[in-house]
Amino acid sequence: MNDPVQDILVSLRDRVMGVSETVLATVDGLVVASDADKTHPESMAAVAAAALSLGHRLADQGHTGALRQVTARCGAGHVVVTAVGNRALLAVVTDEGLDGLAFDREIPTTVADLKKVLDDDPA
Repeated sequence: MNDPVQDILVSLRDRVMGVSETVLATVDGLVVASDADKTHPESMAAVAAAALSLGHRLADQGHTGALRQVTARCGAGHVVVTAVGNRALLAVVTDEGLDGLAFDREIPTTVADLKKVLDDDPA
């Protein structure tokens, strides 16, 4: 039996050049699912939750509306943390070859798909 969340994470990696790893977590930093080889999912979940929380505070202070994403541009790629509704977040690790246009096109669908699966989960 396939795990729909895992399928969504793998699909993002397959559809967007440069996406290398993903971690879906709760907003309090607990791992829900991951598609990661090098990244330690528990550590990424905790740090991504903290980053998202700080991003919410930045958005509030800047009066710029609801936070959608926090991006760290690094020497060899990016880490993008995206809100998945009010209960979860998606941390995406990319290499420097990220197809940014494809990422921007695909991430809303990925988030909507994840949100639907999480909303359908009674837990």
